[in-house]
Amino acid sequence: MISSAKTIERLPLCTLFVLKRLPHRCVQVSSFPFLSQKRRSSGAIRSYMSQSVDNSEIRSKVRAGVILPATDDHIEEAIEAIRAEQVIAVPTDTLYGFACDACSAEAVNKIYEIKGRKQTSPLAISVADVSDISCFATVDHLPNGLLDSLLPGPVTVVLRRGDSSILDKSLNPGLDSIGVRVPDFNFIRAVARGSVSALALTSANLSGQPSSVSIKDFENLWQHCAYVYDGGVLPSGRAGSTVVDLIKPGLFKILRPGSARQETTAILEKFCLEEVP
Repeated sequence: MISSAKTIERLPLCTLFVLKRLPHRCVQVSSFPFLSQKRRSSGAIRSYMSQSVDNSEIRSKVRAGVILPATDDHIEEAIEAIRAEQVIAVPTDTLYGFACDACSAEAVNKIYEIKGRKQTSPLAISVADVSDISCFATVDHLPNGLLDSLLPGPVTVVLRRGDSSILDKSLNPGLDSIGVRVPDFNFIRAVARGSVSALALTSANLSGQPSSVSIKDFENLWQHCAYVYDGGVLPSGRAGSTVVDLIKPGLFKILRPGSARQETTAILEKFCLEEVP
């Protein structure tokens, strides 16, 4: 039996993820205290274990289309919405995106409905830290230090899920690959960390429409989100992240140039990877 918050903090994400999926009676949660205001971001995982609130209770508190600043003071509301299988809109280091629990089929379906997107179009995931990627995708074939050089940043790395992935098979069914992001934006990383999961992430717009660099760009979709988090006008333009396929050892393929192609290519070549057309 796990009996202290310090024990929880020492556990890797893969273990915490499994604990999250267990029924509440399997984990003693009454002994995990709330964190102080100053430690919300770094201690959000502990905050998860301190609550045994039923999802339906959380849903009743979530109001659609509430606009909040993307600051530390509002991380907990975002985490609660993710746990309640809701969709939120968040800023990243590139564009505004819709995010939800990647392992909730209900929440993922909501994103497809909001965007008017075909279910056959895959979604990427966002995780809190580079070290979390190995829980969801195969990274053993990559040179040491490569992912830490690319991320956090405006890059989506496409990797094979592999047999050890804890990612739910309901996300992008039939595909053995997954696009993974670690945005260089503290708010979304803190939400992912506190939700003890990966976030399904896609641009906040109707499918086929221009991407959003401010919340005004997708004002017509606010009503479909539990919360819309305002990070101001994002400076990187509408190109989005650079998407690179790293599935094959020693090779890389740029799938979308995005906003950081030149920098990304330079890093990959520094690690002796060869570009393929």
